[in-house]
Amino acid sequence: MDFSNQYEAIKQIADRIYANPELGYKETETKKCVIDYLKQVNPDIDIHHFSTTGFRTTLGTEKKDIHIAFIAELDAVYAPTHFRANKENGAAHNCGHYTQVAIALALYQQLFESKQYETYDYQLSFVFVPAEEYLDLAYREKLYQQGTIKHYGGKPEAMRLGEFDDIDIGICVHAIGGEFEQRTIEINSDLAGFLYKKYHFKGKATHAGFDPFSAVNAYNISTLFNTAVGLSRQQLDEKEQVRINPIVMASDMSTNVIPNHMTVGTDLRTQSVDYMKEVAKRLDHAAMGSAHALMGEVEIDTQMGYLPFKQNRYLSTFVAEAFEENDQIAVMLNDNAISAAGDIGDLSYLIPCIQIGYSGFTGTIHGDDFIDIDPVFIYQIFPQFLTEVLAEMNGKIDRTKLYRRSYQDYLKVITSIAK
Repeated sequence: MDFSNQYEAIKQIADRIYANPELGYKETETKKCVIDYLKQVNPDIDIHHFSTTGFRTTLGTEKKDIHIAFIAELDAVYAPTHFRANKENGAAHNCGHYTQVAIALALYQQLFESKQYETYDYQLSFVFVPAEEYLDLAYREKLYQQGTIKHYGGKPEAMRLGEFDDIDIGICVHAIGGEFEQRTIEINSDLAGFLYKKYHFKGKATHAGFDPFSAVNAYNISTLFNTAVGLSRQQLDEKEQVRINPIVMASDMSTNVIPNHMTVGTDLRTQSVDYMKEVAKRLDHAAMGSAHALMGEVEIDTQMGYLPFKQNRYLSTFVAEAFEENDQIAVMLNDNAISAAGDIGDLSYLIPCIQIGYSGFTGTIHGDDFIDIDPVFIYQIFPQFLTEVLAEMNGKIDRTKLYRRSYQDYLKVITSIAK
């Protein structure tokens, strides 16, 4: 297959999305841009819409024994200091999702025009999901209260709506941050899961000069809590790559009043669900102990973020086999777990999933300097490689090595974590 003929058109779409970033569940212009291009490629395309800005389409109508979804994420990050941030909404595409979308379009166009998908013994759908980034939470809470969504993350929301009920395998791709001397891909990079914790420390306010003696200082309680968290870090299992980052969320302190309330919030990231529960319990004990030590109180809110993502090693073997036959990509990284998270972890609880990383960028993921620097690799060579992966899968997928869990099973798991 020759991806060079469509390269310029795909790059223009990517640049357009990059220049017009939108936050999760608000990707209206991005969605229109993508659908317009798909309709240019295939005027008779059938598009199914879901969850505000999500949509999916399937190549061909023939039902086959295995159904694979190629998944792309539509949203940007809230990063108002990024050099190409949207001045109105503060969004910036410094996670590389705009390239995912362009890669999906390149892949769809090539497979549709060549009719290559007709030779596959599996069905292939393209799913464009909103709201992968866990942010803009006040807006998502409003959508939740309105009944528009039940999950802050786009993939869990799609799961709730049944968008993956007929899907057996999920394939995602994602930018690798940092520069590489050679063109590089990555497999089996497991991601952390995370909780979002809020600790509302309560004290007693008095005049700071006249009567500090009868006060209960909520700020001091929060300081003691932060100290306890710091001292507990040496007891955390290193292989779990635990990340905790307490910050002050809310306060209206005045220098002449002893503060009677203080809210501290933190992510809690781990590589496994069981250890997530264990560390959450330790944090709660540290908060309760700090409040008790200084005669105050604490209320604890726990909100589920995303589940850990364990990439499916069986499916990754097809990527490795395609890499061995490829002469345009120099390096393949393998088995490097990181503490970043994504809602692909939630989908991977339902069905086996992989996420293939690709280089071609400079700067730090979510940083102010992130941008692509090797568009030929991203929009031409890498999509070509993906067709080679799909060819490796053709006729070789062992259904006995796949699994399926239900959305209700998923709800039980996340409820057990964030009671």
